Amino acid sequence: MLDDVLYLAQQTINALQQGSIYALIALGYTMVYGVLTMINFAHGDLFMLGAFACMLLAGVLTPIMAGFPPVLIFIVILLLVMLIIGVLGASIERIAYRPLRAAPRVSAIITALGCGLLIESLTLVIFPYSKSMPLLFTNTTFELVKIANPQDPDNPLTLTLTALQIIIICVALALMIALDFLIRKTRYGMAMRAISFDARTVPLMGIPVDRVISMTFLIGAGLGGAAGMLYGLAYPVIAPSMGILVGWKAFIAAVVGGIGSIRGAVLGGFILGAVEVLAVVVFDSSYRDLISYSLLLVILIFKPYGLLGQAPNQKV
Repeated sequence: MLDDVLYLAQQTINALQQGSIYALIALGYTMVYGVLTMINFAHGDLFMLGAFACMLLAGVLTPIMAGFPPVLIFIVILLLVMLIIGVLGASIERIAYRPLRAAPRVSAIITALGCGLLIESLTLVIFPYSKSMPLLFTNTTFELVKIANPQDPDNPLTLTLTALQIIIICVALALMIALDFLIRKTRYGMAMRAISFDARTVPLMGIPVDRVISMTFLIGAGLGGAAGMLYGLAYPVIAPSMGILVGWKAFIAAVVGGIGSIRGAVLGGFILGAVEVLAVVVFDSSYRDLISYSLLLVILIFKPYGLLGQAPNQKV
């Protein structure tokens, strides 16, 4: 009985790690949808580029910063990855999406899919094979609980937490809290919420709509890049195709939480992470994706706008 409790607690920690990554990616989807009511289907590939950017920066900066603490190297690489991927996301918005704002919605969807395929194809040309993510710091394992096992004295029951899990969860939570503060307590956040509420009236109030939208893409893509870096460190074999499945799952998380809701995206990410990890505990691992997609269908049947989503205002 005790070993089952410790096993479940261990899987809960794993679910927090997985959910943190999904939540960061889902935030990028929900931010873009909030201001433009469109789905940026290239976001999953920006997440993938975050992992490759981390790999390249680690190869360059680790020898240069050899005398610095590993935590400082990690922070520098994280900030650079977020900046690079954020600028790339804002550039895609400026070049590909902005000219299509007045076009039919299907044009923007096709363009977003095309941008994602272009990013993946170019990455595949440069990196045709999977790559290993370099280790930025020693992944120390901490034993939270250690109890003697009566059935096997040589293998005590343990509950462990790794340094990487701590970093992933803490970094993700810090970024989520910072984003929530930005959206709710700053002028930019007020402008973003105003555009989401009534995009046609906002320009009459002197708000630079294009600048706010570009900043939204920059921040959302930056969060996706950070998620890609954390994912690459947690699962240190990266490939150009990794953004497809993970990106779609993060989109599911955003829809489950309520597309357009910042806190809903966070909630959806942690729910999906928990479902994926705990589903393997109960069922065979081959059912994990089936259960994840079934979750979306069940929730949308009872909550068509997601758990924290709201029906759009009807103007008469």
